[in-house]
Amino acid sequence: MARIDLEPLSRGPRTSGLTALCLRVAVIASLGTLTSGCLQPLYGDRTVTGDSGMRARLASVDVQEIKAPNGSPEARIAVEVRNDLIFALTGGQGLGSTTHQLRVRITTTRLSVIVDINTARPDVENYGINAVYELIESSTGKVVLQSQTFSRVSYDVPGQQQRFARARALRDAENRAAQVISENIRNRLASYFAAGT
Repeated sequence: MARIDLEPLSRGPRTSGLTALCLRVAVIASLGTLTSGCLQPLYGDRTVTGDSGMRARLASVDVQEIKAPNGSPEARIAVEVRNDLIFALTGGQGLGSTTHQLRVRITTTRLSVIVDINTARPDVENYGINAVYELIESSTGKVVLQSQTFSRVSYDVPGQQQRFARARALRDAENRAAQVISENIRNRLASYFAAGT
């Protein structure tokens, strides 16, 4: 009588499942290897095609003066936002040949968040900047990008009688809000130059 060995038959499906899994992993790894050369850093010096990189494109944006009434608190903020934007776009290396102009309009807000019920003086305040901006192509004068952004920062009022500390805390909050605005605008411009939208 012939003996039938069932053990090899039971290993067959398990082995083919393992082989299929290894094959899937190999295909995924090979696709990852093939597409890895297609990616490039957003802020790199050169693109894959050899064109000028994002740094050069951002450095070609001329940030126009931000209008604000002379002597107002907004005038200092307007200068702070513009200086932060120029540094964010050029990296402090100066302006190259300009291809675009950036026009920014800002409004500011200030709100008492927590008020001491005994003295009616604020303990925590919130400072905000709203910015509307547009990117204009210098050669045609055409508006290629319109957008808006905002920032909100809070600050503590250290003690009820410390008015100079409150003024310094407000100044720091204004500077932090201006920095956030400039970073938001820079990121949006980089997105426009990378994707064209």
